[in-house]
Amino acid sequence: MNDLTTTKKSAVTTKEVDERVYVTVYVENQLFGIPVEQVQDILVTEQIANIPLAPKEIAGAINLRGRIVTVVNVRNRLGLPELETDQHMCVTVEHGHELYSLMVDSIGAVINLAFNKIEQNPNTLDPRWQGISNGVVRLEKDLMIVLDVNSLLDFKNEAASTATVA
Repeated sequence: MNDLTTTKKSAVTTKEVDERVYVTVYVENQLFGIPVEQVQDILVTEQIANIPLAPKEIAGAINLRGRIVTVVNVRNRLGLPELETDQHMCVTVEHGHELYSLMVDSIGAVINLAFNKIEQNPNTLDPRWQGISNGVVRLEKDLMIVLDVNSLLDFKNEAASTATVA
């Protein structure tokens, strides 16, 4: 019986290692995948409070069940023009013990992907996008960029590298 228990546990562990679940979002018709374990919430925001002197990537802040959440405009973060709309779709994630809500154009689906489907970033991918990507996945109709949330939200390192170059 002990051997059977060990076999079942290793089978479960293998499946968990071989596959990952992603919440997909669209920004400028590009599909991005966010690992589901990083997603706290998906919401539509109507009122975003302005944060004076914030970088252009910061759209403002919202109150989510009593917590102040910084809203990051992913379009601005990726160097894309803003969409003019009053309602925004957001995916809330945790980074450095803080909550951030990633403002995107739309929410896609939740999909399961095997790790071996993730390929290296193509050389032609914009360098800014390469810096926030853990690879790409060819799907039936789309190319999904696997989003590295930590890199996307790492404003401190970006500011340090910009200061060094200047």
